[in-house]
Amino acid sequence: MIKQIITLNHKKYATGLFWQPVSVGSTSSNYAKQLAETIDKKYTLYVDYKSMIGLGDKSTGIYSGLISAAAEIVDSLSEYISFLGVFQASNGYYLVAVRNGVIIRDVLFETADAARKAYTELSGIPDWGALFAPSSWGMPKAQEKFLYELIRSNTSARLRKINKFKSLITPVLLVCICVLLAMLVFRDKFGQFFLSKRKVEPNPELVEKYKQQIEIKKQESNKLEKNTEIKPIEHPYDYLPKIMERANLCYKAIGFVMQPIAGWNQTHTKCDEDFVSASFTRNFGTLNDFYLNGAELMPGAVVQQVSENEIIVRVKLPELKTYSSLDDRNVTDAMRDVMTAFQEIGIKADINSVVDTVSNGVDTESMNIIEIAASSKLIPSEFMKIFHGFGGVYMTSVAWNVNTRTWKYEVIIYTK
Repeated sequence: MIKQIITLNHKKYATGLFWQPVSVGSTSSNYAKQLAETIDKKYTLYVDYKSMIGLGDKSTGIYSGLISAAAEIVDSLSEYISFLGVFQASNGYYLVAVRNGVIIRDVLFETADAARKAYTELSGIPDWGALFAPSSWGMPKAQEKFLYELIRSNTSARLRKINKFKSLITPVLLVCICVLLAMLVFRDKFGQFFLSKRKVEPNPELVEKYKQQIEIKKQESNKLEKNTEIKPIEHPYDYLPKIMERANLCYKAIGFVMQPIAGWNQTHTKCDEDFVSASFTRNFGTLNDFYLNGAELMPGAVVQQVSENEIIVRVKLPELKTYSSLDDRNVTDAMRDVMTAFQEIGIKADINSVVDTVSNGVDTESMNIIEIAASSKLIPSEFMKIFHGFGGVYMTSVAWNVNTRTWKYEVIIYTK
């Protein structure tokens, strides 16, 4: 395997990183450590760049302190939110792909044929803001750019080691504390054991004092259990993401898994509460083709083989910041207003109301929920504008049907 390092003006830059958006509320270092432990422990390096992290593997030749080549190129091509490019390097051909501001491919190929194949597959995805390729390839709509024009060491996106030491501190401390507590609790028994060898009787006063201390601890424990407060009921509408942030996240996530795999047809994709998934059926391709190409196009995805002719790909969604939101109308008025909103734009929708319950183990409360299901040609950010002026809105799922080229939405509204 070719080393994932390019050299320009006697300076080395890192390539071949696995990129992911940073989850909301996470620090880059903690998220890098979490991803490395979850995806593959071979990743021991990371770079922090524009709400993303790139994970690196030392076996590819990269090391701490190197600047990310992808970050340099994204900075230089900042006028494009999405672009696909292959740039000739001294030791190969470097491919970078960015969709909606997120780096999805960052790899150095040893041969032009391998780079051209990857470029051709990715270029089939619509709506690239710009295409870059060597002029000798004759690729349509592609411009030629050179690495010396794009990489100038202007970014501070340098590789750092993933600090795994901190993750060991807690268990080590717990073990030390347990050992110390055991020594303190059983020190009298240990003393009695050694004293018994010398046939020394325990001090009755100390024994009595020890019994009194145990009794006091029992009383304090019982008192604490009686005074434990009951946790308040948690309502799901206290933890809702903003409507447009959720819509844009699902739209970008669906775009990420809508990758063309030669010999496989995509049937539909779906963004639910925690994952985005895509279903593929076999045409003339093979399972090996899918696993090889899919791993490159959708890094970090989980592949589920339903049968020899059907595969489902699933990717975990990053978490969004949440807020408390509840519509202040009663369920009847809110339903009427929702129906009116859909009638005004001529979209048919199934609208129903249900009652759900939440509990803290002691008390139970009821919640009024409006459920909406509809199909539309509108993309998520446009469709969710229908709910402008409503509170407690959450898009539980959105699915894209490749054959009918329509979106299917499921939305709920929490009302008083």
